[in-house]
Amino acid sequence: MLKSLILVLFTIIQILFAFFGLYYFFMSIYGLLEKINKPQYKSYFPVKKFAIFIPAHNEEEVIGSIVENLNHLNYPKEYYDVFVVADNCTDNTRNKAYEKGANVLVRKDTEKRGKGHALKWGFNEVIFKDNVDYDAIVVFDADNLVSKNFLKEMNNKLCQGYKVLQGYIDSKNPEDSWITASYSIAFWAANRLFQCSRWHLGLSCEIGGTGFCVDINTLKEVGWEATCLVEDLEFTMNLVLNGIKVGWVHEAVVYDEKPITLAQSWNQRRRWMQGFADVNSRYFIKLFKKGLIEKNAALLDCAIYTLQPYVILLGGLMIWIPLLNVYLFDSGMFILTISVFPGFFKAYGIIQFFLIPVSLFLDGKLSYKLFFYYPAYLLYCITWIPIAIEGIIMMKDKEWNHTTHTRTLSIHELE
Repeated sequence: MLKSLILVLFTIIQILFAFFGLYYFFMSIYGLLEKINKPQYKSYFPVKKFAIFIPAHNEEEVIGSIVENLNHLNYPKEYYDVFVVADNCTDNTRNKAYEKGANVLVRKDTEKRGKGHALKWGFNEVIFKDNVDYDAIVVFDADNLVSKNFLKEMNNKLCQGYKVLQGYIDSKNPEDSWITASYSIAFWAANRLFQCSRWHLGLSCEIGGTGFCVDINTLKEVGWEATCLVEDLEFTMNLVLNGIKVGWVHEAVVYDEKPITLAQSWNQRRRWMQGFADVNSRYFIKLFKKGLIEKNAALLDCAIYTLQPYVILLGGLMIWIPLLNVYLFDSGMFILTISVFPGFFKAYGIIQFFLIPVSLFLDGKLSYKLFFYYPAYLLYCITWIPIAIEGIIMMKDKEWNHTTHTRTLSIHELE
């Protein structure tokens, strides 16, 4: 009886893993094809006026760099304003931002903490008013640096009719440690294999927390109620439920500072998994049900995306299955025949191993140094398993934790 139950359970796990594996694999392939079938580039005169928001909590080390960076974009200065939301700061963030020329909005609310609440308050102060003289908002993190053509590329897409856009999230410090290298590989691969693929297929891309742009009327129509631990994911789900897809702008690059230590990375990724599990519990059924009724692939795809913590957990179980099989066999208890698709799993593992370097090569991110970091990247991927478990268990904990940023660079050092 026990043998039969374990065999059925392991078979179900393998079938589910095969489904998600094929799903993400074919999505990734479309991301590579986008490089070949890239739509014709269209350029427009600067006509859109932007309000740029930077939520910042105790970011005195880095806030000056991004404000100065934004002051020198390749876009008419009279067509954009920079607003720094100094959110419950106890350091010199406010003065540093003001000295560099930003409009500083000081927020004091120790009860509603976190980036989502700071953005909601900032939008209420500037955007959600009558006769606002802006066409779109753009959001960056305080530790970011921005490519000089960022607003120009967003202007081009807005002029083509897009309402919500996500830029390419690059890395500001890929060689600081094995953790930053692993983060960088993961984000570079996601840009090509995840975001580009969805854009190419006519689905909705996902807002990545920074470097995104929203048309003012769309923001007013949908509102900003995204205040959980992953406000970007929650806002994406609200957009898709309202029939609005997120577009992709590969040429608009934002450089993000990655955590340097495993401890910092663990805390950040645990917060992401907590937020994912929370959003999944509140949005999955809505998205899946509406997607089925309307036969809307974008809704179904977003519903599947919210399952990330559980897909990671599924991958972890797949690692344990052959190990458990060997253990049970050696112990003399019984033999399990668990390889439902043995050829598929081997081929899938090999292809995935090479798919990421190919994606990095297409975007000019592949270097000999990364090959030395690749084994560490595999370790980084494995650490997602306990992090996902912890995130699922702690999904009801909404306490926001700040990630400290200290890496000061100029855009000239990156481009």
